[in-house]
Amino acid sequence: MGEYEGRITAANAGENEEIAEFTLRPQSLAEYIGQKKATDNLKIFIEAAKLRGEPLDHVLFYGPPGLGKTTLAGIIANELGVDLRITSGPAIERAGDLAAILTNLNENDVLFIDEIHRLNRQVEEVLYSAMEDFALDIVIGKGPSARSIRLDIAKFTLIGATTRAGSLSAPLRDRFGVSCKFELYTTEELMQIIRRSAKLLNVEVDEPSLKEMAKRSRGTPRVANRILKRVRDFSQVKGNGVIDLAITEKALTALGVDPMGLESLDREILRTIIERFKGGPVGIDTIAASIGEERVTIEDVYEPYLIQAGFLHRTQKGRVVSEQAYHHLGIAVDDEQSGQIEIKIEE
Repeated sequence: MGEYEGRITAANAGENEEIAEFTLRPQSLAEYIGQKKATDNLKIFIEAAKLRGEPLDHVLFYGPPGLGKTTLAGIIANELGVDLRITSGPAIERAGDLAAILTNLNENDVLFIDEIHRLNRQVEEVLYSAMEDFALDIVIGKGPSARSIRLDIAKFTLIGATTRAGSLSAPLRDRFGVSCKFELYTTEELMQIIRRSAKLLNVEVDEPSLKEMAKRSRGTPRVANRILKRVRDFSQVKGNGVIDLAITEKALTALGVDPMGLESLDREILRTIIERFKGGPVGIDTIAASIGEERVTIEDVYEPYLIQAGFLHRTQKGRVVSEQAYHHLGIAVDDEQSGQIEIKIEE
């Protein structure tokens, strides 16, 4: 496991954090903030399923981590008035594991599979008939004496979540009737989330502090809630327990989170490309070797936000730092570099 797991702006939840996070999660669509396009459609689909007395069609959630996919799955189960069973792709190692889960579901229950793109092929093939026909095709025995039997299971709704929709096989992706893309949250939406969380945590926060924390949360509710908790710690130890702008800025500076939500390694990646490779283009493997991090960590943990924030561009020749990144880091851009950046982005 890498050092990035200790980052305050990491979008993935830590082991102990999931329990604490549960208390802040909304329990109904009325409480859920953001992802309006997805929730507006889901309200209609849920209501229609309830009127017909049928399970909701299978739903696929895709988008970056920390945006509320697991939370929304729980809300769907609550709105339908059924039980929710949660598991993840890597946890289902064999077809028998999936069969055990599916045979224990009650009528119209919701099964949530996180990281569904990481299911192995044998498990995925068993899931096809379960999703389409609500039946399991099980092979008993081996060799010439092997025979296949079909076992009926309760009708259920599968909610799959993935951060890599492109990694899903086409047959699996096509079996989902509803697809919801999760977008990064706006500053205003994050302010609403922090305000609600502060109320649940019984913490007093002023409006300037709400805005400052929201701006540095990388468009991610999980990061926003984590920042709120850390700033609360500073306010209780270094202040009077009330979160104001001064204590917020002091806490975020101590945590190394700058006004755009970048941490030290985010800035190191940008500085390395600028100072060692003249702003790029440079290959991801070269960047990884230069800063001593794994390629997969840079691609999955750091790069997405740097690209979304407009600091980094991917081109056919490699990564290129944008002019915005130079300005953010306080590095001057000469005319030659400015021209190179424009040319490389067009490629």
